[in-house]
Amino acid sequence: MVHFKQVAIIGAGLIGGSLGMILRRKRLADQVVGIGRRVENLKLAVELGAIDRYVVDPKEGVRGSDLVILATPVDTYERHLMDWASCLSPGTIVSDVGSVKGTLVERSEALMPAGVHFVGAHPIAGKEKTGVAAGSDQLFQGARCILTPTGKTDARALQRVEEMWTETGSIVLTMDPHLHDRILGAVSHLPHVAAFALITALADLRDQRVPELDLGGHSGGGLRDTTRIAASSPEMWRDIFLWNRDNVVSFIELYEQALHELKRLIQAGDAAGIEKALTRAKDERERLNRRPPGTAS
Repeated sequence: MVHFKQVAIIGAGLIGGSLGMILRRKRLADQVVGIGRRVENLKLAVELGAIDRYVVDPKEGVRGSDLVILATPVDTYERHLMDWASCLSPGTIVSDVGSVKGTLVERSEALMPAGVHFVGAHPIAGKEKTGVAAGSDQLFQGARCILTPTGKTDARALQRVEEMWTETGSIVLTMDPHLHDRILGAVSHLPHVAAFALITALADLRDQRVPELDLGGHSGGGLRDTTRIAASSPEMWRDIFLWNRDNVVSFIELYEQALHELKRLIQAGDAAGIEKALTRAKDERERLNRRPPGTAS
C-alpha cells in the first residue's frame, strides 16, 4: 500500500478536503497538512478530519512533504510553484486535481526543481457544492481519475500517484494531457458553458419583469437538472474556460450550430425534422447511460 510521510494539500476545499479525509482514514500518510488563505476554513477542515493541522504560509507547509497536492483554481498553479517549489526536497511529488491539463502540465513540469516530480491528475468527482463542508471520504468511490503523464514524467512518481488514487476508490486512467483537454472540453466544460448561459438567459427574461412569467414558482425538475452545475464555483470555472479556451470556443461554435438548426426547424414548423433531431439526441443520451463506468469518452 502506498504511504507518504507528509502530504501538503493546498486548498482544503471539496476535492482537497475529501482526499485528506481518505488519506487520514486509511492511514496513507503520517500527517496531512492543509494550506489555504482562510483560517476559518482550515479550522473547519481540522474539525471535519480532512487535515491534521494547517498553516497559512505555503513555504512552511510544503517543507518536509513528500507529496504536495494543488487543489486551488488552475490559474494559481504557476504562482504557487514559483513561490515555494524551491523549498521541496529531491524525490518530492507535486500533483494536482485540476480540470485542465495540456499546457498547464507542461508549465508545471518546467517549474520543478531538480529531482522533484510533477504528475498531473484529474479526479472527475466534483459537486456543484464547494468547500470542505461538502467533502466526503466516499467522494471518489467508483469515479474516474485521469492521470496525464508526459515524456518527462517519472515512472515511480506516476506509480505512487496512481496507487494513491486507486486507494480512494477511483477508477484510474492515463491519458495524454492535450487529449484530456479536448475530451473534457466537450463532455464537461461545454455543458458548464451551456448551464451558465441558460441560467443567464432566464435571469435576463425574469429581469424584463413580465408579470405573467413566474419562472421561479413554476420551474420543475427539468430546469433544476439542466442547470444544476451552474451553481459551481465561478472562480474555478473562469480559470478552466480560459486555460482551455481554444477547445471550449470551438465546441461552443458546434453547440451554436446545433441550436441554430433546431431553431430553424421550429421556425419552419418542420414537425418531421424536429422529431428526427430530438430522436437523435434521445438516442445519444441513452447511449451515455449504457456506457460502463470508467470509460474516458
